Amino acid sequence: MISGAKITLIVTGSIAAYKSAELVRELSRSGATVQPILTRAAMEFITPLTLQALAGQPVTTDLFDLRSEADIGHIALADTADVVLVAPATADFIAKAAVGIADDVALAVLLATKAPVVIAPAMNVNMWENERTQANVERLRAQGVSFVEPGVGELACGWQGAGRFAETAHIVEHLQDVLTPNDLAGSRVIVTAGPTREPIDPVRFVSNRSTGRMGYALARVCSWSGGEVHLVSGPTELAAPAGVKVHHVQTAEEMRNKVFELALAPATEQLRSQFVFMAAAVTDHRPAQVAETKLKHDKTKSYDLHLEPCPDILEELGRRRTEIAEASKLRIKLIGFSAEVGDEDAILGWARQKLERKNVDLMVGNPADEAFGKETNRVWLLERGGRQEEVATADKQYIAGRILRAALRV
Repeated sequence: MISGAKITLIVTGSIAAYKSAELVRELSRSGATVQPILTRAAMEFITPLTLQALAGQPVTTDLFDLRSEADIGHIALADTADVVLVAPATADFIAKAAVGIADDVALAVLLATKAPVVIAPAMNVNMWENERTQANVERLRAQGVSFVEPGVGELACGWQGAGRFAETAHIVEHLQDVLTPNDLAGSRVIVTAGPTREPIDPVRFVSNRSTGRMGYALARVCSWSGGEVHLVSGPTELAAPAGVKVHHVQTAEEMRNKVFELALAPATEQLRSQFVFMAAAVTDHRPAQVAETKLKHDKTKSYDLHLEPCPDILEELGRRRTEIAEASKLRIKLIGFSAEVGDEDAILGWARQKLERKNVDLMVGNPADEAFGKETNRVWLLERGGRQEEVATADKQYIAGRILRAALRV
């Protein structure tokens, strides 16, 4: 996927900038055309001549370079890129990018491009973990930017912790997923995301800790891959991914109804197949009775909350998949998620049981405590034929790409 790709590489003023030389060499070896951009601070750590020699391309350093800007060079760099990679990225650059500042050529390219953007941060652990940096990262993620998580270890400043520039191989693998071709062209894709909320009374509800990030990342990746993507979302604070039709729901019943409405819809001439990714953390149980008015706080009185099962949407999809295929005239693939708490054997055991019992093509097992409320995830991909693949802890956007790759092959 990297071979033949046009990659605009932005190098910022991190001490890890010298590692961009290895990255350029590896990308060039893989058949990519790399167009480097160096910020003014980056040139304190690595010279344009070094990257030019490795990339075989002129290095852009100045927004007001008369030679390149005669043809509006920064727009050309934005328009011709298949992907824009910022590696390494400093906290300062991430902060400016998050609010749309474009006071140098690198930031101007980032603002002008419509290509996928990948950022590989490198900084002191305290800067990376600072709540303002994390807020900026989250803002960029909501805009569709994917991050290559920094490594953990000894940093150049002497501190220990997260902030190391990611390994070249990890960055290259991340780019491979981002550069996924339009494998979903002609496919209807239904993705569920987030929690559901089951009312107790007009004010209170039963729910869970899901943020919806995994499902939203999947919807974004499927859209990049050319699918007609419908995102059935429980309550979240996430921005709608570009090019994705979002259907907002609250309860498990509402989510079930919308999923089946979409799945059973007759195909258009452009559609050949459909994929259903059940990434939502659907509430397992709901109050059997919902109070019409708010339950009042009374220290002398206790309330018993009787729960009943919510609809098992994935199980019903698996049971009715023949009916769905006949009604829609589309071949269907079902991808389920199994979030459990426990050791690896327990998590895998539950995932395998669900794989068979719910009649799905691919089951994604993951530790709930490593996924809910976090930016990263760790998963196992289990196929019906017995194949099993582990994907180590990584950014959810990257995980989404790996899940899609597995879904395409089953």
